[in-house]
Amino acid sequence: MTIAIALIIGAYFLGSIPTGLLLAKAAGVDIRTTGSGNIGATNVYRTLGRRVGIMTLIGDCLKGLVPVLIARQLHLPEIWIAATGLAAFIGHVYTVFLGFKGGKGVATALGVFIGISPLSVAAALLIFVATLVKWRYVSLASITAAAAIPFLVAFIEKKELLITTSVIIAALVIWKHRENIRRLKNGSESLFKK
Repeated sequence: MTIAIALIIGAYFLGSIPTGLLLAKAAGVDIRTTGSGNIGATNVYRTLGRRVGIMTLIGDCLKGLVPVLIARQLHLPEIWIAATGLAAFIGHVYTVFLGFKGGKGVATALGVFIGISPLSVAAALLIFVATLVKWRYVSLASITAAAAIPFLVAFIEKKELLITTSVIIAALVIWKHRENIRRLKNGSESLFKK
């Protein structure tokens, strides 16, 4: 139990590391004052280009994946694996290093779900890509994939703890996109550009 609690705490602090902010600062930019002001991969991509955007995506994804893989390697019970993934995700969304203000959690959630249910991620990614190709809004694709993931986890994993975790994460991802939803409704949301 001590190891599990330490892992959960460590997962939160790992999740709290603001990857996009640090990479943007290394490039001489405060990402919080440019574009949408978000520290996530999409805003970094739009502001600093593909390379730094992809680096942010990978870094944020690993923050969710690594703690879950460690929990699995330690053969912890499902409840601790789920709690570890949730802690990493919460760390990104409400980072202690930025006054509990963080990103929208999509990439970190991706990492968590790769560790928890890779088949669900594969299906969610198809939904994400199809939505992005059709409407060209990253936010809409993220929201759609987030809404789908609890159903995919329920269908594929059939484990109550993982389903509950996926519902919490999906709900927070959608909540963090509430401004995007408002912009989608009034037609002012930015289209994705390659």
